[in-house]
Amino acid sequence: MPDLSGHVALVTGGGRGIGQAIARTLARAGAATVVVARSQHEVEATVETIVADGGRATAGVADVVDAAAMESICRDAEQAFGLIDILVNNAAVVGPLGAFATIDIDAWEYACAINLLAPVRLSHLLLGPMRANGWGRIVNISTGAVSNLHREDAYNAYVTTKSGLEAHTLNLAAEVSGSGVTVNALRPGIVDTEMQTFIRSQDPSVVGEDFHQRFMQRYLAGDLLSPDVPASVLLDLVLSDKNGQIVSTKVS
Repeated sequence: MPDLSGHVALVTGGGRGIGQAIARTLARAGAATVVVARSQHEVEATVETIVADGGRATAGVADVVDAAAMESICRDAEQAFGLIDILVNNAAVVGPLGAFATIDIDAWEYACAINLLAPVRLSHLLLGPMRANGWGRIVNISTGAVSNLHREDAYNAYVTTKSGLEAHTLNLAAEVSGSGVTVNALRPGIVDTEMQTFIRSQDPSVVGEDFHQRFMQRYLAGDLLSPDVPASVLLDLVLSDKNGQIVSTKVS
């Protein structure tokens, strides 16, 4: 296992799914890990698992759109572990689902806040100290749907915000090139998560028969990846000097 001892990672959306797998993977590699999510039970359970495995971790319970709460979590984490030099922006919502003309526009705006604005704000908060220290890793979790759109897709907010996050990633990566800080995005693939379960639970008459069927077929065919697969890809990315890359999980 590669050694990330001496480094501190913050993982948003770390209470379950891909985020939980990433938090555990980074902790096994030696990084002190700050696990952030809205669900106290899930965050604490993830931290308990990491500690039981011999790692170091702390829980941060907050909605990532709450800037004051996130700043407080970062301050407390740095007092406990030191400089946060690995940031994984994983927290996201897939809704609202449905035809754009029919969705709740306030829900669309909230998706923008959690999927795009929160990662940008958190990166802005932590970037300066990373650059001053001469080393840092920012990884934004995106989606392959950005470049594989279908006419029947019913998640306008999701693909719009992830497209914006990738553009932000590439622009920021160019800005920090040569500083010791890297900024990349990971498209994790079709992973067995609560997000997939949520989409399959939707009424086909609302989200569209074709859209719903596509997700059902992937599930029934057994095509969904374990969250550990993209977590392993992310670890390799953190350990590398790659910068300004949109990396997709490859399945052999």
